[in-house]
Amino acid sequence: MFKIFDEKLNGFLFVIIFPFLLFFMSYYGFESSYVRLKSMEKAPDFMFSSVYAYRVIPNYLSIYVTDVLNYIIDHYLYSIKSFLLKNGTVFYHSIFLINSFFFILSSIVLNSVLKLKPVEILLNTKIRRLFHLIAVFIIVIVQYVPTNCDCIAVFFYLAGVLFTLKYYEDRKSSDLLTLSLIIFISTFVRETACLNIAFFAALFIDFNLLKKKNLIYIKELLMLVVAFIVPYVGLRLAIPQETSFFEGVYFIKNFTSPYNLAGLMFGVIGLYFMFLLCNESGKAVLKKYLFFSSPYLVMITLVGLFWETRLFLPLILTGLILASYQFKNTHVSQ
Repeated sequence: MFKIFDEKLNGFLFVIIFPFLLFFMSYYGFESSYVRLKSMEKAPDFMFSSVYAYRVIPNYLSIYVTDVLNYIIDHYLYSIKSFLLKNGTVFYHSIFLINSFFFILSSIVLNSVLKLKPVEILLNTKIRRLFHLIAVFIIVIVQYVPTNCDCIAVFFYLAGVLFTLKYYEDRKSSDLLTLSLIIFISTFVRETACLNIAFFAALFIDFNLLKKKNLIYIKELLMLVVAFIVPYVGLRLAIPQETSFFEGVYFIKNFTSPYNLAGLMFGVIGLYFMFLLCNESGKAVLKKYLFFSSPYLVMITLVGLFWETRLFLPLILTGLILASYQFKNTHVSQ
């Protein structure tokens, strides 16, 4: 009984408390020089214009949580209001609360993924926790570019990965429907919802079978594509913007700025490191995943900034998950 209690306590401390403390230090222990989010009194106008306007869930969640937090501080925490405002605006505190909540949820989901069907070395709890710790540190370190949407997007992405792997193992239609719903909802968070489609395709699509015109799992893949396309197009019809797809083209800047080159190196080396951790099956799936993710990679090269290393985060986390997952005894039915 005491052993079970110790295991649950250790899991709680490792999966929830320790990641939260790291996240707390990243927001209040040092200040980002990239985005002046800490001094903003309210959600900036740019969140509701251009491509940012389509990130409906994080945008309106930011407004709602800021209003609620303002009310709580004015009515229940007024005695410490001056202390709170010395360490950031109410809007900044609200962003921290939203991001830390979804970061902890991400940690919990990641823990479930790593325990789903681990490779032999990860059967050792201590080693598995080291893998978890690597992922947590990577998520925390990219918070030098704090936003109101990335932690929410990471949670939905990891949840999508979890249900993709569950469907891979058990072929339960409920898992596929849940995955579709996750993609549909997460499209209202960020366009990176499409990476869940790439992950599904990497696991299920066999190029050799496609050459033989065997279209197994194409219907399932199309179902996920529709779950992404419907809200994606719907948002752009409902919220017309002058720049619906990108804010600017930064291709030249990405390959001339030392900061962007450093960000690119971080992404490439991080992915290479995860590739080396994978067994042969994991490496094959990761290669396919990068192939199916190529539209995303092209987009972040053209219209993203490599210095925003958060853009590489889903790819690196996917590599770590593939390195942890045992494919040897699991086969896609032909």
